[in-house]
Amino acid sequence: MFEQFTLAQRQVNGVRINFRQGGKGPPLLLLHGYPQTHVIWHKLADQLAQHFTLVMPDLRGYGDSEKPRGSAGHENYSKRVMAQDMVSLMQTLGYDNFALCGHDRGGRVAHRLVLDHQACVNKLMIVDISPTRTMFEATDQRFAQVYYHWFFLSQPYPLPETLIGNNAEFFINYSLGSLGSNGSTDFFTPEALAQYRRCFCDPAMIHAGCEDYRAATTIDLLHDQDHEHNKIACPLHVVWGENGVVGKLFSPISDWQEKSLSTVTGKALPAGHFIPDQAPELLLEEMMGFFSGAQ
Repeated sequence: MFEQFTLAQRQVNGVRINFRQGGKGPPLLLLHGYPQTHVIWHKLADQLAQHFTLVMPDLRGYGDSEKPRGSAGHENYSKRVMAQDMVSLMQTLGYDNFALCGHDRGGRVAHRLVLDHQACVNKLMIVDISPTRTMFEATDQRFAQVYYHWFFLSQPYPLPETLIGNNAEFFINYSLGSLGSNGSTDFFTPEALAQYRRCFCDPAMIHAGCEDYRAATTIDLLHDQDHEHNKIACPLHVVWGENGVVGKLFSPISDWQEKSLSTVTGKALPAGHFIPDQAPELLLEEMMGFFSGAQ
């Protein structure tokens, strides 16, 4: 995987960020989600690199990036801080303005990034999420049942860390299957699965992932209090899996339209949650159409 990309690390915003870079053309920052790493882009990277200079980091706390212990108020895993990591990384690479695509937790970091750093992003693509506040405010029994991990991972330390750490490989296998398509993980390549498992089974990443979700229930919601007035200014395209929770329980285009100043475009894809692994050709088509288009 990633044979034409360089692997590097940079110290930015107080943490060491691991990332791959390569390609030619305008810069495109790609952000992964939980419980994965930048490896989610491995099925699309070669084709995208023919048109864009890709930067594919591991978020703080994930993959081979640094994993600081969570602070008392979870501030150091707030999406505001994680977004600053990404802006600082891009600036150290010489990119003050770039396109941005985020899946899952990476989409939540991307959302905060375009609010706090409007001048940095010319186009935003969100993959298989509705806004955090929207999803929390719509929580009912159905959502809590299928997205139990939101409420489990955000429990106080050390409860989730201890339970997951007892059999981390079981937990990541279950998580990848339960949010996939009909419980299957067959669409993950063996190489990608090995990387996801290697990184996730590190106790430091287990803790960091929990801190990410703890921040979502606390400091992130405080930062989002101005949501009625602080909205996304750049063009926004949204895709989601028609077989996933977001596609079944939410209305992604209208949910994001409430957070955006411009008209939101998007569509459902025949997939579950892990679209970059499950439906890379369809996602590539959407990314090329949006990021190469005239919007």
